[in-house]
Amino acid sequence: MATESSESEEEGKIRGGNDKLDIDDDLREMGKNAAWSVSSCKPGNGVGTLRDDNIETYWQSDGLQPHLINIQFQKKVKLQLVVLYVDFKLDESYTPSKISIRAGDGFHNLKEIKSVELVKPTGWVCLSLSGTDPRETFVNTFMLQIAILSNHLNGRDTHIRQIKVYGPRPNPIPRQPFQFTSMEFLTYSTLR
Repeated sequence: MATESSESEEEGKIRGGNDKLDIDDDLREMGKNAAWSVSSCKPGNGVGTLRDDNIETYWQSDGLQPHLINIQFQKKVKLQLVVLYVDFKLDESYTPSKISIRAGDGFHNLKEIKSVELVKPTGWVCLSLSGTDPRETFVNTFMLQIAILSNHLNGRDTHIRQIKVYGPRPNPIPRQPFQFTSMEFLTYSTLR
């Protein structure tokens, strides 16, 4: 999966973050295939700033908590990792401290799949969507919702600078039940 941040996870707490985003080759960014929406935003700091690949811009919520980011797909997708760029040094009370990630078919049946507490994060923070069972390596869903439940220093509005959503790469060989990684195995994987 992704390289773990300089984070220590104890009971859902994540500390730190990475300056550089380092994702394994077996994952691909799925956010470009989704419709993104937010519960509220300040003018000029809307949903587009979450996806512009610029860590100098940010989405800023405007209103009561929880602040919601909705990611909807046209078909069911496998998602494995959510990566956020947040900066406590610059944003202080605007930095999220408690986040809930929910998945479902739509707004009517979202269920919480992950709840994390961020402790003064600066940089890329990786949130794995895999369950406790080793067979649960991804979430199969139509919709993902990221809910910011609270901010550091009891802040009201939230700043998130970037969000990326990753899922497993599809098998490169159609109708092939296994994904071979070495060139030698790929060479002998079909009969002529």
